[in-house]
Amino acid sequence: MAEGGALQLLKRVATAVVLIPIVLVLVLRAPIAVLALTAGIVALATTYELLKLCESYQIRPLRAVTYVYIAFFFAALAIPAYSTPLLTTAVFATGAAFFAALAPFLFLTAGARRQSLREAFPAAAASSFAFVYIALPLGCLVQLREQWAGSFLVLYLLVIVWAGDICAYFVGRAVGRHLLSPRISPKKTWEGAAASMVASLGVGYLLFNHATAISEFFLRLHLMERQGGIFSLQKPPIGPILLLSAAINVAAQLGDMVESMIKRGAEVKDSGSLLPGHGGMLDRIDALLFAAPVMWYYAVWRVMQ
Repeated sequence: MAEGGALQLLKRVATAVVLIPIVLVLVLRAPIAVLALTAGIVALATTYELLKLCESYQIRPLRAVTYVYIAFFFAALAIPAYSTPLLTTAVFATGAAFFAALAPFLFLTAGARRQSLREAFPAAAASSFAFVYIALPLGCLVQLREQWAGSFLVLYLLVIVWAGDICAYFVGRAVGRHLLSPRISPKKTWEGAAASMVASLGVGYLLFNHATAISEFFLRLHLMERQGGIFSLQKPPIGPILLLSAAINVAAQLGDMVESMIKRGAEVKDSGSLLPGHGGMLDRIDALLFAAPVMWYYAVWRVMQ
């Protein structure tokens, strides 16, 4: 058992070592169009896994129309945006609301073509959920890059989520005794959850407190573009930063629990096997799906000030 656990941990670390540099280059430096198309590919892979899980709930999903709809959404995001964060935010918010409102009607119409009308509503509901649960949060991540200091905010979001996840994993394995939710996730503990929160608070404060130095470091590596307002984040009041870090951490942990609940109901361990040591794509980005909208709303609030 111990040998199997060590091998699993080795696969997990090796996958992270390979993926993290690629992710950082994409989210920090790639053109918005490239980032949008990459996010679209991730969304499609994740949606495939989610719709596969739906089959365990005796739902026959609307695969083709769901993939086309999500692909079209990210293709729209790849179109060159307007010149100011306020306009890009308004366009994204309006477009996202339109896509989300249209989705149930479109999917119900597609489901009505099924021979058995009993399948129409469950299939349409699953597709609508996939769009809101997966596509919209990843769309928020893409649009976040277009904000003032967008590269730094994306970096902050990823590091907060990663730090919380890593600490929860190792502390939970080492000293976790009190189960957080045995019915949903028998390995998650209150000790791990507390460690995750502490890590997010500490890392979040350090990132914002040293925003200038961190930004300059990534600028020298050509991993970050010089954006207006990128250096205005240095040494902000500690209260709002700790509150934002805590909100992101709570959202990330809830995202992890929701995905665990879906898998538990489907009676599977992982959503897929795409990423060695991590399971499927949904297993890897479940926390981000809840955390990205929180970070996006913070960026919108800053734009509106």
